[in-house]
Amino acid sequence: MALRRIVLQNFVVVQQLELELRTGFTVLSGETGAGKSILVDALQLALGARADASWVREGALRADIVAEFDPPAGWHDWLEQHGFDAGESLLLRRSVDAQGKSRAWINGTVATVAQLRELGEALVDIHGQHAWQSLMRPASVRQLLDAYAGADDTAVQQAWQQWRGAVAALAQAQANAEQLQRDRERLQWQIDEVAKLAPQPQEWEALNSRHTRLGNAQDLQSTASRVWELLDGQADEGPALPSLGQAMQLLAGHAHIEPRFDEWIQVLSSAIDQVQDVARSLQAYAEAEDWDAAELQALDARVGQWLTLARRYRQPPEQLPGLWQHWQDELAQIDASTDLQALQQAERQAHERYLRAAETLSALRQVAAPRLSAAITAAMQELGMAGGRFVADLQRLAEPAAHGLDEVQFLVAGHEGSTPRPLGKVASGGELSRISLAIAVTTSGLGDAGTLVFDEVDSGVGGAVAEIVGRLMRQLGEDRQVLAVTHLPQVAACANGHLLVEKKRQGGSVSSSVRPIAGTERAAEIARMLGGETLTPTTLAHAEEMLAAAGSGVGGGRRKRAASATTAPSISTAAIPTTATTQAAAAVPGPEPTRKR
Repeated sequence: MALRRIVLQNFVVVQQLELELRTGFTVLSGETGAGKSILVDALQLALGARADASWVREGALRADIVAEFDPPAGWHDWLEQHGFDAGESLLLRRSVDAQGKSRAWINGTVATVAQLRELGEALVDIHGQHAWQSLMRPASVRQLLDAYAGADDTAVQQAWQQWRGAVAALAQAQANAEQLQRDRERLQWQIDEVAKLAPQPQEWEALNSRHTRLGNAQDLQSTASRVWELLDGQADEGPALPSLGQAMQLLAGHAHIEPRFDEWIQVLSSAIDQVQDVARSLQAYAEAEDWDAAELQALDARVGQWLTLARRYRQPPEQLPGLWQHWQDELAQIDASTDLQALQQAERQAHERYLRAAETLSALRQVAAPRLSAAITAAMQELGMAGGRFVADLQRLAEPAAHGLDEVQFLVAGHEGSTPRPLGKVASGGELSRISLAIAVTTSGLGDAGTLVFDEVDSGVGGAVAEIVGRLMRQLGEDRQVLAVTHLPQVAACANGHLLVEKKRQGGSVSSSVRPIAGTERAAEIARMLGGETLTPTTLAHAEEMLAAAGSGVGGGRRKRAASATTAPSISTAAIPTTATTQAAAAVPGPEPTRKR
């Protein structure tokens, strides 16, 4: 799992660049101002870093970055679930226009920057030249230890939020008790008043219809009686049914002459049957007993209650049941919020859950702290701080916090016999760089990212220590792809491959390029790094001697792993837990944008 290829177009001072990358340890070098960190910046952008218009080459419409990786193991399912083709390689592309707007693609399919960033965390671990600065920030120090311990503080943070929420609810209930009591009394009075009616959903429509019918009972009976008389009774005008029967008889007397009379006779016969049914029903309706006056009186009273309450609360009558239920729900909420005993119990339980989670996290930190201390102390010995000691110190906080119960501080003793003190108070700039590098090497050795990038993390070291730094990076390159931007010839000489960054002026514009070098050309670059622009036979001979001593050879070819292992110093890993995960690499300190992506 490594970075195979990177392609840049109109990126900062690069007009066009396509670079194939090898495995093992590769360095990038060049003169000051040549743009040695351009590849690192481009890689971070391809992995989801924040984009802006400054990345676009002056005069160009947009910048394009393409990075091709071996796909990380176990990510095929993730790619397919998110709609991306899980091919033999992983192609990440980022485009930024002159207005600073960016677009992203994964294997040719449009992606979000968050998706690029999620993949980037599994692909590349980047360490910046100012990584030591974050060692002064408590949050970064704590996160580094937690990552080394394989500890996740999510449960603690969630328990903290729940506990603080319970504390706030209790405090608010106590502060607002008087107002809540007034609201409760008002709601209870309203609920009790409407409860006398107890309105039910859809009741109003049926009640109003029944009340209207009873209120017009006499008129309805009178109407039914009059219609019955017109159909089959003693109407002065003559009832309709006898007339229809007479009409049917007249037609029957001539049906043998006019066949159509039979059809009309059938129609009249059917009509007479239907009219007779209606007449009988109307007669029964008109002759029924009087309507129940008591029922009408009860309906009058209930309808009046509905209308009175509807006017009082300025609601249509049919909405009274919903209003009543709403008041009951609101009262239940107030009762819950004013139940101080229940709130106090909820606060205690939330506090206990937080303490359990925080104590579990503290236990993991207590186990990991001495192991991290031993591993970084061992690395310090290799980096020219013989007798120095590193301590990941844990102190109990006076008050609980969202991150747990511990304060984490990095202490360092610069030489044997001295008492470890806070890092920023005892370490010089060069020592800080070496300690930061020791942390980077230690934690990177535990992570799973296939590509490690060191952007001038060797700043502030030199001499024999610089050679050790180079050999440590070469040792890391035995199992991973390591890219390092460096100005130190000792580091460059240890690399398996060498990339030269050059800046050229063409016409009125400046452009940077990156190309692999080997053989005498590589020796010349090492000599330049040793003695400046003027190359002498002495510096060239020294450069060739350094390459041969480092095991790289003037030809720049990579020797067998066994040969490299015999020349590269080893950091003691006895104190390093074998169960550490990628989280350890993720926590390597460094300010944006050179932190791990």
